Amino acid sequence: MPAPRRSTLPLILSATALLVPLATACSGGASEGADGGQRLRVAMAFPPAQAMSPYGDDAVTLSRLAVVEGLTTLGRDGTARPALASSWKREDARTWTFTLRQAAFHDGTKVDPAAVVRSLTAAEKASPKPRVLSDTGITATAEGADTVRIATDEADPLLPQRLANPSLTILSAAAYTGRTVDPAGHATGPFVLTRVKGAVSATLERNDTYWGDKAEAPGVDVTFVADGTARANALRTGSVDIAEYVPVSQASLLGDRLAHGFPSARTNGLSLNTRRGVFADPAMRAAAREAIDSKALVKAVHEGRADTARGLLGPGVSWAAEARTAPTGRTGAADRARVARTKPIVLATYTNRPELPEAATVVQQQLTARGFTVEQVVRDYAQLEADALAGKYDAFIQARNTLLDTADPASYLASDFTCDGSFNISQLCDPRVDAAVDKAAAATGTDARHTAAAAAEAAVLGTDALVPLLHERFIQGYDDSRVHGVALDPLERTLVTADTRVG
Repeated sequence: MPAPRRSTLPLILSATALLVPLATACSGGASEGADGGQRLRVAMAFPPAQAMSPYGDDAVTLSRLAVVEGLTTLGRDGTARPALASSWKREDARTWTFTLRQAAFHDGTKVDPAAVVRSLTAAEKASPKPRVLSDTGITATAEGADTVRIATDEADPLLPQRLANPSLTILSAAAYTGRTVDPAGHATGPFVLTRVKGAVSATLERNDTYWGDKAEAPGVDVTFVADGTARANALRTGSVDIAEYVPVSQASLLGDRLAHGFPSARTNGLSLNTRRGVFADPAMRAAAREAIDSKALVKAVHEGRADTARGLLGPGVSWAAEARTAPTGRTGAADRARVARTKPIVLATYTNRPELPEAATVVQQQLTARGFTVEQVVRDYAQLEADALAGKYDAFIQARNTLLDTADPASYLASDFTCDGSFNISQLCDPRVDAAVDKAAAATGTDARHTAAAAAEAAVLGTDALVPLLHERFIQGYDDSRVHGVALDPLERTLVTADTRVG
C-alpha cells in the first residue's frame, strides 16, 4: 500500500507523552563505550509491530540499524552487490549459484550453506509469506562447503536484487524456535541487537567479529518515537544524535544543519479512473494533466523540500532521467468549456500521510481553475483502499514507492498499470502498456532493464492514467557538525552503518 511504511501503530501518543520515555531513555547525555567511543542515540519513527520478525516491516528497521544482512545488498543505483555472498552466477533461466564469504553469526556459529538454506526455506514457508516472495517461489539447496544453489519457480532475472530484501536475511539456527524467529543475537551485521523493550526502546552493541569493517560506534541506543514533532524536538534539544524521518513542517525550524533532505523513490501521483466516469475520456484526463502545476504543489505543500514531477520515476531512481523517453500516444486535451459541462468528480486521498490532504486541496483548486467541479473525500487509508481499488473514485492522490521490494520498477509498473495488476487504482487496461511492462519484466542485464522500464513508463504516461504531482524527499535529522556517516538512502533500507559515528 502507498501509505507510510506502517499504516498502523501499536499505540497512539501525543507529542508530550512521547517525550517522557524519550527523555528518560536519553537522560544524562551521550554515553561512552569501553573503548572511549561514543554511543549513538537514535529516535526511530516506527516501533516494532511484529516483535522484530524478519517477515514484516520490522525487518526494514533491523536493516536500517545495521543488524541484519542477506546474501546480497543494493547499491544506490539499485544493482545487487556482495554481502554474505561474495559472488554469484546464473546457471540457467531459473537457477543461480551463490558463493559464501567467510563470516560468523552474532552467536559465534558459522555462516555456511546449511544456515542459508534454513533461513531462505523458513522465509518461503512463512505465513504470511514476505511480500518480496509474493510473485515467485524459491528453493535453496546446499552445494559443497561454500555454495548455495537457488531455483525460482519462474525465470527471475532479479533474484540477486530480491535476495537483498531485509525479509530474506540470513540468521543462525538458534533464531528459529517453534513458530517464532528471533534475530536478537543471531544475525551477522555490524551491530548486535541485545535488547528490545516493547515499543519503547532497543539496545545494540558493536559486533567485534564482523566480517567487514568494524563499526565506529561502540553501540546504539534506540528510542521509538511515533510523533514527528517529538523526534524533531529531541534532536533540537540534543537528546538524540539522529532523528529519523523529520516532518516537512519541522525541517524549516531545524534548519539545514540539522535537517538533511535527499531524493526518494516515492512519487505522489493523481490516479485517474480510466474505466468509468469523467476520466474514462482520455481528453478529460489530458485536461487534468494540463491543469496540474507541480511547482506550486512543491512550494505550497512541501515548502520547497520536494522535487517537481518528472515522470513516474523521480530523481531517487538514479538512472531514470538518462533513460527516460517522451510519453507516447497522448490524446489532445479537452478545452475549458467542454470540461465545464462535465459532472462533478470525486477526488479522494488519505490522512495517514499529513501532506496528502494539503495536496488534495491544491489539486482541487488547480482542477477547478480548468473547469472541473471537484468534491473531496479524505479519510484514513484503511477506509479508502477497497473503494479505490474497486474504482469508486474519479481521482485518487497517493504516495507510491516506485521501487517496491526488488529495487526495480517493473513490479510497480505491473501492479499499478496492467490489466491484471493487483494495485491498479486507475483501472487501466491497455494492451500497449501490458506489452511494454511485460518486456521490462523479462529483460536481462541492467542497461536493458532500464531501457525497457523507461519505455513502459512512457507508455503509461501516454495514457494519462496517472498524473505525477511531485517526488518526495526524505528528511533525516542529525547535526552534521558532529554526527557523520548517516546513510541517506532513497531505498529506505539503511540509516546507521558501520561508518556512523559521533565526533
